[in-house]
Amino acid sequence: MKKALIICAAGMSSSMIAQKTTDALKAKGEEIFLEARGVQEGKGLLQNGDYDLYLVSPQTKMYLKELTDLGTANGKKVVPIPPQAYVPIPMGINKMCELVVKEI
Repeated sequence: MKKALIICAAGMSSSMIAQKTTDALKAKGEEIFLEARGVQEGKGLLQNGDYDLYLVSPQTKMYLKELTDLGTANGKKVVPIPPQAYVPIPMGINKMCELVVKEI
């Protein structure tokens, strides 16, 4: 099973998006699990390389360069989440699924 991490401000709304995306991916036959963590914890997890893909939420895009540099140093892919894929409604979850499957 592959794993992706959403790096966000606090991990609350992102946790809901991560769960809905995981459920939608499972329904499509994809074995991909998503979690969400705040920026500080996300940095540590990125350095450890525990996930196959790291996604940066729209509200934390000011950390994108720093997180991308950490990802490059650790051989991990870091991708920004477009705002239209960061809404917990079916259209947004479908876009998040497409992004994850494409990038992982």
